[in-house]
Amino acid sequence: MTILQCISPVDGRVYVERSTSSAVEIERTLSRSAAAQKHWRSVPLSVRKSLCSRAVDAFTANKQDIACELSWQMGRPICQTPGEVDGFAERARHMISIAEAALQTITPAAKQGVTRYIKREPLGIVLVIAPWNYPYLTAVNAILPALLAGNSVILKHSAQTPLCAERLHQAFTEAGLPEGVFQYLHLSHEDTTKIIQSNEIDFLAFTGSVAGGRAVQTAAASSFIGVGLELGGKDPAYVRHDANLTNAIETLTDGAFFNSGQSCCGIERIYVDQSLFADFVEGVVALAKNYRLGRPDDANSNLGPLVKTSAAEFVRGQIDDAISAGAKALIDPAGFAMNRAGSPYLAPQVLINVDHRMRVMTQESFGPVVGIMPISSDEQALQLMNDSSFGLSASVFTQDEAAALALGEQVDTGTWFMNRCDYLDPALAWTGVKNSGRGCTLSALGFEQFTRPKSYHLKKI
Repeated sequence: MTILQCISPVDGRVYVERSTSSAVEIERTLSRSAAAQKHWRSVPLSVRKSLCSRAVDAFTANKQDIACELSWQMGRPICQTPGEVDGFAERARHMISIAEAALQTITPAAKQGVTRYIKREPLGIVLVIAPWNYPYLTAVNAILPALLAGNSVILKHSAQTPLCAERLHQAFTEAGLPEGVFQYLHLSHEDTTKIIQSNEIDFLAFTGSVAGGRAVQTAAASSFIGVGLELGGKDPAYVRHDANLTNAIETLTDGAFFNSGQSCCGIERIYVDQSLFADFVEGVVALAKNYRLGRPDDANSNLGPLVKTSAAEFVRGQIDDAISAGAKALIDPAGFAMNRAGSPYLAPQVLINVDHRMRVMTQESFGPVVGIMPISSDEQALQLMNDSSFGLSASVFTQDEAAALALGEQVDTGTWFMNRCDYLDPALAWTGVKNSGRGCTLSALGFEQFTRPKSYHLKKI
């Protein structure tokens, strides 16, 4: 047993401290989960939906307290964290609303003398490993469909956001979910690996870094459990010659800097038609300079610190390397009083004169920096957008829907946007290609990885 500490990026103090679960607690949790799932799978879907709806109500009833805790745990400004509670509810309610249709029995065309159908059966125990950057929005993508499908769930949350696991457990308990159906554990990396390899987990849903994804996939390789991976991104945007410039500037600036750039589907590189390049860059810089970098508990702040000083130093290193290679930084960090080297507080930065030889244009930054390049054609934009080891989301800004569709068919990405970015529509599949992961959450398709098909062939004599 070890001690996990959440060091708040707000002021560097220990905000939460928890002991990791003991071997006995882990074994009891797994046993309870297995026993509870045997009953839960037989509970009518209508009842499962009702209990999950009540849990969402219980969760949102504590919106302000949850938002405040979230700001202190990971650093997002208090003016923005209530939105995560709202987003959690939106996704959860959508998945509840489509569960019956998504989980219905499949009946093939009639065949003489035979009754045939396919049922969607729950897998068993689902282990959800959730990250700190959007701790509720990422977790709900797996937890709700897994529960609705008849699985039991064990949540392992980031050591940076331990209160999130406890808040979710509190909500499901208040809703009357049977004991053992939803549980959480505070775990070390070593104990997480042991659980994955225990042969008691039937599916693993992981959201995190590429390195983390490789580690959990390696741990799961000794068994035949399914693994869903939502990993990193280096998401591009293309501003065509016919774009609505105002919309592109406002949308992409927010897409790059919201949550201090700590979003897997945030905008990290932008390609702009050379006819619009100067005006676009001027607009983005003007908006970026208006951000208010400050403590997340200050209602006037709309840009908080990165989660850790090491994360901020990583981004500073990318910026310094790019400048050394010829890039030009357009924002003076001195204009942001809270920006300090050796701290998680980092001013937003816009870089031009960039190219794909620079880390800042190819390596995930996960911070408030964006590189902008002028381009001369759709073909060049397509080549640059696809020049990445990631493929989570990508966007084009244009008034020509046919052109947007033609480009979208050729971009290697899980989601293709026109005139927006950095958004998850719960009615659409959330998925990635290449190093952005595999599997799918949200939409009707999001139930598939939490179920298995079972075919029935009944011949009449």
